[in-house]
Amino acid sequence: MRNPTIASTDYTMQPPLPSGELLEHEIVVSTQGRRPAPAFKPYDPTQALSIPDIGALIPDHHVARVVDQLVEAFPDEVLTACYPGGGRPPFHPKLMLKVILYAYSQKVYSCRGIATMLHEDLPAIWLAAMQKPDFRTINHFRSVRMGAVIDQLFEFTVLELHRQGFVEFENYFLDGTKMEADANKYSFVFRKAVTGREAKLKIRIQETLQEIQEIAKAEGLELGQLAEEPAAAELASVANQLEDQMDILTDLIAEEEIVENRKGLRKRHSLLKKKVKLIRENFIPRQETYAEQLAVCGERNSFSKTDPDATFMRMKEDHMKNGQLKPRYNIQMATENQFVLFYTIHQRPGDARCLIPHLEELQASALPMPKTIVADAGYGSEENYLYLIGDEKEPLAGFLIPYGTYLKEQTKKFKNNEWNAKNWTYEEADDRFICPNGRRVVFKKYQEKKNASGFVQSYRIYECEDCTGCPLKESCTKAKGNRQVHWNPVYEELKMKAKEALECEDRKLVYARRKIEVETGFGDIKGNLAFRRFHLRGLQKVHIEFGLIAMAHNFRKVAGFLRSLSEKANFKKTGREQPIGYSLPVFNLGGFLDSPFLFSILMICARV
Repeated sequence: MRNPTIASTDYTMQPPLPSGELLEHEIVVSTQGRRPAPAFKPYDPTQALSIPDIGALIPDHHVARVVDQLVEAFPDEVLTACYPGGGRPPFHPKLMLKVILYAYSQKVYSCRGIATMLHEDLPAIWLAAMQKPDFRTINHFRSVRMGAVIDQLFEFTVLELHRQGFVEFENYFLDGTKMEADANKYSFVFRKAVTGREAKLKIRIQETLQEIQEIAKAEGLELGQLAEEPAAAELASVANQLEDQMDILTDLIAEEEIVENRKGLRKRHSLLKKKVKLIRENFIPRQETYAEQLAVCGERNSFSKTDPDATFMRMKEDHMKNGQLKPRYNIQMATENQFVLFYTIHQRPGDARCLIPHLEELQASALPMPKTIVADAGYGSEENYLYLIGDEKEPLAGFLIPYGTYLKEQTKKFKNNEWNAKNWTYEEADDRFICPNGRRVVFKKYQEKKNASGFVQSYRIYECEDCTGCPLKESCTKAKGNRQVHWNPVYEELKMKAKEALECEDRKLVYARRKIEVETGFGDIKGNLAFRRFHLRGLQKVHIEFGLIAMAHNFRKVAGFLRSLSEKANFKKTGREQPIGYSLPVFNLGGFLDSPFLFSILMICARV
């Protein structure tokens, strides 16, 4: 556009023809109805623009407005508590928080990219009030200061959902996914390899110490009794004694004048020096390294050198088809109405052992305990069932969690399998089973087994009285002796309760929603937001980053629902084709809950 103070009243973008160049036949052509030369709207990129309010250019249903309203509602004292005060005034924490949350909702995760948005992206400029913190400031706020407030901030957003009645904590859909860490995939350390090298080192140390004992006797030294597995301090003490003897030999070499004697002294000195060097530069450093690596492993089987908190796990995305391992974190996330309600970060690959720590953290938070836990068969274990049942008078929560063989037991093949002890006749009075050949399988003993998490399971062992000469033995068992049945009565009772709950007609519909609940959340985060790898290192920082992406997911759903309401309202006024809207409830922004229109929409969504 051209400045109106300069442009004339008859200004047009069509360039005038030079005088005298308009030919006579061209005038005739134009009068015969040919289309005239194109004329464009005024445009001047060098013109100075004056925008009184940047916010007026941002739509009402934009995700930036959702971020702005929610962060403004967050208590100031929580954010300001992590600032000691004094010195140069920092950027306001709400400004930093708004910018980071908005950037995550726009698939921008690097601090340099967020800093660039503050110069180029209009909603980001509006949220920052045209202030421009650099990438170092953004990174420090995200990775350091956010650690103290991320849990409270996330819980605040979920409680806001709960307060408005959109999230009732009725059904808690839980599932896990593995996400790649910001670590080199070749920087692995495996517990099994470390323990193997440590065992070899201990043998090498014992052999060397025996040689040193022989050398000490020849030198007239008294090293004392050494432990079978000497620690680094004991090895250092041996090295110190050998070094003292080396000093004595050095003085003797200097005083000795006979060449042959000096050669013998030097040989003894060289032998002691080799042993001291082996202890100081090999044994002690390797002992300390292996001890540190095993300490970092803890209960895990592996870790990454570049991110020691990450564990190497197998992934579904195995493009090489060779069972490759990559450094990952196990994300346990729960949803309701496809909103992220709670999440925890774990270092073990299996889901079963993550349920109890996840729920313990949920109990420690400000969020209410859900009425029903809904999860897949990966969580169905005796330990988890007992934890959820808790005290029979006050159970922790109801659950819809199938056990590992639940689906298999529904098949005709399983029900007709005569070799399965569950299909045998059980005589309760005599506490025995009757095998397919009519022989008695009687109770023999109790046995306890401890699983990987340390949980003790109690089994009743039943054994056939005599399988000798049985024509069905080869099909029944591979054991050399009699057929045994390991029966866990506690677990079997828990499985029956889980089965009854899953086969209830009302609860079947709830469990059927599991796939479209939590899996949709993972799909949006990994697919739409393209968040497949963490950008920060360490368990605490990974916890911060996933909290940001989970909130960004929730905010996008809020904005999408507001957009849907706006389009439906527009359709009601104009009569245009009704768009496909969102079927999920969201935040109450702008008093929508008080309107009967929103109430009718929510009733339809609930029926869907």
